[in-house]
Amino acid sequence: MTEFEQLASLLFPDVTETVEDLEARFPVRNLKEGARVTRFAPSPTGFLHIGGLFSALISKLNAATTGGVFLLRIEDTDKKREITDGVSEIIKGLNAFGIDIDEGVVGFEKEIGAYGPYTQSHRAAIYHTVAKRLVEQGLAYPCFYTEEELTAIREAQETEGTPIKGIFGKWAKYRDASFETQKALLAEGKPYTLRLRSPGSEDRRISFDDLIKGKIEMPENVQDVVLLKADGIPTYHFAHAVDDHFMRTTHVIRGDEWISSVPLHIQLFKVCGFRVPKYAHISPVMKEENGGKRKLSKRKDPEAAVTYYAEQGYPKESVLEYLLTLANSNFEDWRRANPDAPQSAFPFNLKKMSVSGALFDLTKLTDVSKNVISRFSAEKVLADTLAWAGDYDAQLAALLGADEAFAKAIFSIDRGTAKPRKDIGKWNEVRDYVAYFYEALYENDLSALPENLSKADCAEILKAYLAAYDPTDDKDGWFSRIKALCEPLGYTPNVKEYKKNPAAFKGHVGDVSTVIRVAITGRRNTPDLYSILQILGEDAVRARLSAAMQTLEG
Repeated sequence: MTEFEQLASLLFPDVTETVEDLEARFPVRNLKEGARVTRFAPSPTGFLHIGGLFSALISKLNAATTGGVFLLRIEDTDKKREITDGVSEIIKGLNAFGIDIDEGVVGFEKEIGAYGPYTQSHRAAIYHTVAKRLVEQGLAYPCFYTEEELTAIREAQETEGTPIKGIFGKWAKYRDASFETQKALLAEGKPYTLRLRSPGSEDRRISFDDLIKGKIEMPENVQDVVLLKADGIPTYHFAHAVDDHFMRTTHVIRGDEWISSVPLHIQLFKVCGFRVPKYAHISPVMKEENGGKRKLSKRKDPEAAVTYYAEQGYPKESVLEYLLTLANSNFEDWRRANPDAPQSAFPFNLKKMSVSGALFDLTKLTDVSKNVISRFSAEKVLADTLAWAGDYDAQLAALLGADEAFAKAIFSIDRGTAKPRKDIGKWNEVRDYVAYFYEALYENDLSALPENLSKADCAEILKAYLAAYDPTDDKDGWFSRIKALCEPLGYTPNVKEYKKNPAAFKGHVGDVSTVIRVAITGRRNTPDLYSILQILGEDAVRARLSAAMQTLEG
């Protein structure tokens, strides 16, 4: 038995499993050629960020479009920063926006898949098995530095202006300690961390092909980084390499803040004898501010949290649709050519992602959402609004739920046509959209009446229409009655005629219908007026016309 093997036995006396055993337990996946295995691997240290959701979407798309697997791994080795129910919040956020997990953590202490555990705190035995192998091969060693000694090294490196900060070269005191020294220190019970014996050189560089950013060249890693902390818990760097190998991840898709760690990560895969995955580094989601751009901030920007979109009532379909416009610049052209196609039909391509970072624009999101909602059926609009209002607007939920047929009729107006209206961008706008249909929400506001007509003119129109109104009219008959009111009151039923000679008339048929519309709804811009009148019914229509007329005459 070599000294390295003896050291490994001292450090890991309880580890009996071998790396070969792990390879057998987690075999190469039986997937079709070209299928990608991707993962979303957040830490449960706070709310799910919109950038995290974006990253998860990109990973999911890569797996889905290739017939692969998308898994959720929870990286919870940093227990000091973990928050209560952090895992539940992550899963809830993904589920809320339709990012389905093929494998991994799916609930509290609940996992699916044959490559788990998918929570790092449950994988200590796996990490220790790999760590033991590295010690046996002379690729890792125990380091007995105290915190005070590490602080002194950092200060000395600052003083010397060392370009690389960390344990390497002359600073790696325990790298070449004799076996006898190591054995004695262990016998004393002196605390230690397990460090990588880096094979890197300051004279060498590495290069790799990033699937988004292209070829990147960087200095090789020379630091003897910590693999296992003093309590036996792995660092992120070591754990993720072990996890990605034994979960058979083929493509690591993550934020570009990790690019600086790639030399270390590639080195870790290689020293462990693992195949290096493909990398794709996503630029951060940006926000425009004072003429410049900055990353969305957890502290400054409420829209950074995915819970914001649920609270505002953005449908998951809208959020994903918008994120797809950020993901690939050709998505909007594809959508125009395929207005009714499911999002899953879009041929997503990593190489078409922005290298510099997408600009997140809430106004654009709302516009996209209006388009998405305009294609929903009335049944879906009602169901989704009720689901949202049940959590955020009890009064609206009660009003819509009291007569769902009535509510469905409201949402059916101008829906299902070649050019549907786009009045609703999120469910918190529905209250205002339906307000004039419900007496509890309706306000008799006449401020939107045409400016070119006097109160007396408006009252005269309403009086005439009240006398002519017939709820049994079909749409053509209804509009014919409106036009018939025009000439006796001094208006023309022909808009073009008015434009040719405006001095000859008080106004045109559009002004007449606008007066009626405002009297009924309190608004100048609404969906089809005939449909509104039919849904409100005769009693409500006559009551509102009379009330408006009295206000104008008073």
